[in-house]
Amino acid sequence: MKMAQRIATASLLLAFFLPAQSYGAASEWVTSPGGAFRIVASHPNPGGIIPAILEVRLNPGWKTYWRDPGASGIPPQVTLDPSGGVSLRSIRFPVPKTFGEGPGRYTGYDAPVAFPLILRKTGNGGDVTIRASVFLGICEDICIPVQGDVTLALKSGEFDNPLDGARIEKALSALPEQPSENFRVVTSKFDASAGMLRLEFVVPPDAAAGPADLFLAGPSGVFFGAPVFHDAQGAERRADVPVKLSGKDKNVAGKPITLTLRAGSRSMETTLAFD
Repeated sequence: MKMAQRIATASLLLAFFLPAQSYGAASEWVTSPGGAFRIVASHPNPGGIIPAILEVRLNPGWKTYWRDPGASGIPPQVTLDPSGGVSLRSIRFPVPKTFGEGPGRYTGYDAPVAFPLILRKTGNGGDVTIRASVFLGICEDICIPVQGDVTLALKSGEFDNPLDGARIEKALSALPEQPSENFRVVTSKFDASAGMLRLEFVVPPDAAAGPADLFLAGPSGVFFGAPVFHDAQGAERRADVPVKLSGKDKNVAGKPITLTLRAGSRSMETTLAFD
């Protein structure tokens, strides 16, 4: 009896100190000539938030696009059926790469990628059903639009493969970090006469010896050219980014611009606002 009590106590302590496992469930894959996609989601947390990802599997030689894909690409779009009791709050993006030059320049990914989705439970019941229509572009030589519908049920008390939860956590950890004292934009100004965004920023000390890369995305009607980097001074960097504004409004005032900065193995993301 004493031995059984010791084993039970040891098991309880082990369960207490082990990290909690994250579980999730996955939809079926929707396939296309260049790859496939699906949605993976975890059960709602006490606040009703449902962590999830849009997972895109690419065949060798194929690519998909970032939030600002360039002149001819298609960014990933997810539309939820509200009857499932779930709404989409945001879709987030890991740092991309740049492909091509000139008018054919675009940003995206040439390897399997996962886009974190922040979903919210809107119903009062314990079960939710994610019914999503996904639209994205993939390309080999030209962009091909891909559309498909996925369904994923999250039932109270039922769990799927814990590897699905690990996929969500991995995708979240791959997102750009928040600005910090040694990794941030110092100044950002729009030179309307030159059509340039003038940026000064600092990169982490361990990335000061290497190059940096910038990616910008704005609202409809705001287009960005390739950044022009100036001579680096230690961790300090300067860059000018051509900006083209369509329509009569030729200023960026009131237009939030998302900036993603990569330096070495790290990336940072922030929002620029102009008065």
